[in-house]
Amino acid sequence: MPMNKKTKAPAPGAAKRRKGAKDARKPPQHATSVLPAAPNDAKATIRRLRAQLAQAQARIDRLEASADTDFLLDILNRRGFERELNRSVAYIRRYHASGAVIVLDVDRLKPINDAFGHAAGDQVLKAVVAVLARHVRSSDVIGRLGGDEFALLLWNLSETDARAKAASLEQAIDGLSFMFGGRCVSAGASAGIAILGPHAEAGWALEEADRAMYIRKAQRRHEPELIRDR
Repeated sequence: MPMNKKTKAPAPGAAKRRKGAKDARKPPQHATSVLPAAPNDAKATIRRLRAQLAQAQARIDRLEASADTDFLLDILNRRGFERELNRSVAYIRRYHASGAVIVLDVDRLKPINDAFGHAAGDQVLKAVVAVLARHVRSSDVIGRLGGDEFALLLWNLSETDARAKAASLEQAIDGLSFMFGGRCVSAGASAGIAILGPHAEAGWALEEADRAMYIRKAQRRHEPELIRDR
C-alpha cells in the first residue's frame, strides 16, 4: 500500500508574501490627488484677495464717512460731531489739555424759508458754514447738530478767548446779507460756550453750550441795534 507523502506546512509569512507579490502585480488604482498650487498661482491669488480686501475696506470707509456727514453742507452731522467730541474729551482728560465747545444757532432762518423757500434757507446755511470755516483752524471741528444749529470744537482756548471767538462769529454772521425775490435779507447768530478741561464730559459740554446759547439769544433780543424777528 502506497504511503501518503507528507505535505510540508507553509513557512510562516509565506502566504502574506505571496499575497503581497500578487498585490504588487496588480495595476495601481487611480487615486484623485490635489497637487499644490504653483508658487506663481498662489502669489496671484494673494494679490487678488488683497485687492478685493482693499476695495471692501474703501467701501466701508466711504459708508462710515457718509453716515457721519451732513450731505448738504459737507461737514459733520450730529453723529459725527459727537463722535469727535467724545474722542477729544478723552484726550483732554488724559493729557490735561484744554478746549471749548461753541453751540451756535442761526437767527431768522425759518422766516427766510417760509418767505423764499428752502433753497434760500440752504443758501444761508452754506454761507454760515463758509464763515465758520474761515474763522477756525484746520485742527478745529465744525458740525451741524440739526436744522439751524451748529457746534464747534476748538482746541487750546481759555474761557476769555472762547468768548471772544463766539462774539467774532456772531459779528461775522450778522454781517451776511442776501438778495431773495428782490429783497435784501440778513441773517444772524447767537452763540454759547462751554469750556473743556481735565474733568470735562462730552454730553455735559454740549448741554452747557446749548443753554448758554439760549441765554445769549434772549440777550440779543433786547440789544437795541439787533431788535429783529427771531
